[in-house]
Amino acid sequence: MKSHSTAAAIAVILAGVTAALHIGKIPPAIPVLQQALGLTLVEAGFLLSMVQLAGMLLGVLLGVAVDGLGLRRSMLIGQLTLCVASLAGIWARAPADLLVLRAVEGLGFLLVVLAAPSLIRQLVPARQLPSFLGLWGAYMPAGAALALLCGPLFMAAWGWQAWWGLLGALSAAMALWLVLGVPDAGAAPAGPAGATPEPWAQRLRVTLASPGPWLVALAFAMYSSQWLAVVGFLPSVYAQAGVGAVAAGALTALVCAMNIIGNVAAGRWLLRGLAAQRLLFWGFGSMALTAFLTFSPLLGEAPLLRYAAVLLFSAAGGMVPGTLFSLVVRLAPSAQTVSTTMGWVQQCSATGQFLGPPLVAWVAAQAGGWHATWVVTGAASLIGLWLASRLGARAALAPQA
Repeated sequence: MKSHSTAAAIAVILAGVTAALHIGKIPPAIPVLQQALGLTLVEAGFLLSMVQLAGMLLGVLLGVAVDGLGLRRSMLIGQLTLCVASLAGIWARAPADLLVLRAVEGLGFLLVVLAAPSLIRQLVPARQLPSFLGLWGAYMPAGAALALLCGPLFMAAWGWQAWWGLLGALSAAMALWLVLGVPDAGAAPAGPAGATPEPWAQRLRVTLASPGPWLVALAFAMYSSQWLAVVGFLPSVYAQAGVGAVAAGALTALVCAMNIIGNVAAGRWLLRGLAAQRLLFWGFGSMALTAFLTFSPLLGEAPLLRYAAVLLFSAAGGMVPGTLFSLVVRLAPSAQTVSTTMGWVQQCSATGQFLGPPLVAWVAAQAGGWHATWVVTGAASLIGLWLASRLGARAALAPQA
């Protein structure tokens, strides 16, 4: 039974990777869409972040809904929503069309990722949970890396509309896999045997009244805003430097893939008893330093060192989500509110991702280049370090997942 549960948990993680492919399909397509639809740089920033609109406005409410709707059912609806929205994008003829569909894709993405941590918690033994949550934390960089690596090649051969169609079909296939390979675990655990499930309003009230979910959510916002802003614009940065689309996609894909290392390492280190606070300090501190080295004029004549710095930015930064996903499970007020807590985390994270890329694009436009990007990312990292100090004390009092 445990091997079956482990296989099902892996299917859940791959469903997250599939959803992340839809998030990651935009960065390598920006140069293509700028030519095809006449996107400006700021419009491209909003196209990067529009997928976060649903999370920014509805994250915690969708988390409450997922807790009552059923975990696998939520993931199925999410994959089908991604499928329909991506296929509809084939007929987009203006930036406004894609912006609306990106908001719909954001809704589907949320329905997938909000249910996943709670479902993984039900599918794997408790001793394996930190490792699996570390793997789950890698779903976004894994999907983004695949999109960045495969997207330019596919679009060069068949166009961006075919790329949208392929990802829509992939979500449909993933929905079928969830039906066949993941047991229906129902809603989130109801608590002690015989206990009456809490009403949705009570779950929402308890979650938002607890300091733990707020600290995790704000820390996630500080991480996600800078990571998406840096990685999302890398293909455009390389294109302006004269790097070809395929090479730029491959370089950015490697940056995304490096993030997986930090996520997996965080899960392993947490399993061995390393304090969450220390991992968050390492993650945010490293992001601040490496973003400065990547974008400041200090390494202006050393492109290889700049690239090494952005690789370290992503790898070390991966420790942050890998740690925070574990803290979501530990700091949720109860077993019934894991998805609700995840919804609030996603809402704050989405707000950071919605605001981060346009802010970086605006700073770049004002400065006449990308050399001031480190100011935005450094400010986010400093706030993240302060939040990590607060989370450390609270995590020390929380029970192990």
